[in-house]
Amino acid sequence: MGVGVLADVHGGESEAEGGEGPDGAGEPAVREQGAAVLSLGVGLCYAELGTLVPSAGGEYSIVGQVLGRLAGWLVFVISIVSLLVIPPIIALGTAGYLGSVLTMDPAVAGALVMCVAVAVGVLDIKSNALITGVFLGLEVLAAAVVTVLGLTHVRQPVSTLVHAVVPDGQGGTSPFTAGLLISGLAVAIFTYNGFGTAVYLSEDLRDPRRSVARTVLWSLLAGVLVITLPVVAICLGVASPDQLAAGDLVAVVDDWAGSGVGTFVSLCIAAAILNAVIVMVIQNGRVLYASARDRTWPAPVNRALGTLHPRWGSPWVATLAIGLPGAVLALTVPIDALLGFTGVVVAVIYLLLGIAALAARRGRHRSTDAWRMPLWPLAPVLTTVVLGYTLTQQSVRDLLITLAVVAAGVLYWFAYLRPRSATHWVLSLPEDQSPADRSPQARPAGPPLTRTPAPAAATAAGGTTGTSTSTSTPEHP
Repeated sequence: MGVGVLADVHGGESEAEGGEGPDGAGEPAVREQGAAVLSLGVGLCYAELGTLVPSAGGEYSIVGQVLGRLAGWLVFVISIVSLLVIPPIIALGTAGYLGSVLTMDPAVAGALVMCVAVAVGVLDIKSNALITGVFLGLEVLAAAVVTVLGLTHVRQPVSTLVHAVVPDGQGGTSPFTAGLLISGLAVAIFTYNGFGTAVYLSEDLRDPRRSVARTVLWSLLAGVLVITLPVVAICLGVASPDQLAAGDLVAVVDDWAGSGVGTFVSLCIAAAILNAVIVMVIQNGRVLYASARDRTWPAPVNRALGTLHPRWGSPWVATLAIGLPGAVLALTVPIDALLGFTGVVVAVIYLLLGIAALAARRGRHRSTDAWRMPLWPLAPVLTTVVLGYTLTQQSVRDLLITLAVVAAGVLYWFAYLRPRSATHWVLSLPEDQSPADRSPQARPAGPPLTRTPAPAAATAAGGTTGTSTSTSTPEHP
């Protein structure tokens, strides 16, 4: 969540890459308000679909179960590419916030953050929760400090939160229009991205058909508060729109309370970056593990990626496979230029989740025991329409990169997966399998997109028949 504050206050630089220019007075706050409303609609879709399809595969399992195997495969393809590049993109920002205590090359710092995140990611889920919880406490404390300082040093009119302006490129300003707001949503919703993590960890949760929805919605609420309040405080407390456009949060805090507090906030942002990367590596490893369980790859690869650590029960090979390349990318490739692409990917995935939420109450899904969002289909309809328009406003370069990734996925589908459709890309839920059959190499081939009752032994250990048998024990990553 601390990364969300960083991303939005520093959004001028990110958006400049997309051609929108630096932030103006009140623009980050208005943009976050729009992103928060859109994220609420997406969060409701996540909450319902995550209880309908409680799988470590996350979005690809959801879309595949609801919209079909090919749609699920394409979501997996664009997701796996973004899962490779998003953590190192975020990790590259660490060095700038360690500058008050030590000087490091951004690439080296990013690679070290990735390595630490991978080391934590292979631990058991309880250790993961403890470590990330400590970092989260620091993030919330820093956000509270920034909020209090900003609201006690108000220098800009409250009207800037509603009537925002942006630089016009000629030394003046122009109104922040609805068109600019929507075109920037792909990047803005990236700041809230993460509230759906509970879906990836549904196999680690007790009774996921009940707990996933609650976790998603409470995480979203916490994220909105911890991100939006500091952004509002900063917009009101900056000395001038030019200071806000510079995007230097630490300089703003130094101006309010001195270099000591500025250093504390800077180090907390560095901790927030590390924490965000740790969480991503944990969830990304589980997505890759789930792909092996669904027999996405040749058998030797499935066996390797489906290996669980004998002590910690984590998908350690999959975690290393998705995390270590990120360290190499951070060290050797200027991947921060792909930030716009990651925003497009997030928007595409959210769009497909909105479509899946519209289709989730028909056919065999109608009678499934799952949490149902209120006022359906309002949230998925609005989410789908807004994100569809948002994608039309993105840069041609980012859209072409996304299309190239999709094209590569389609090629793999027709060349490898479709000819083996009886045995590969068999989208299943953990409750479809007995404990002895959870590994990719142990499960017999079965028809795709089918569900069998939980076996009696697993049911006795994990709950009643018809609900997920996953627990928080490490055997179910």
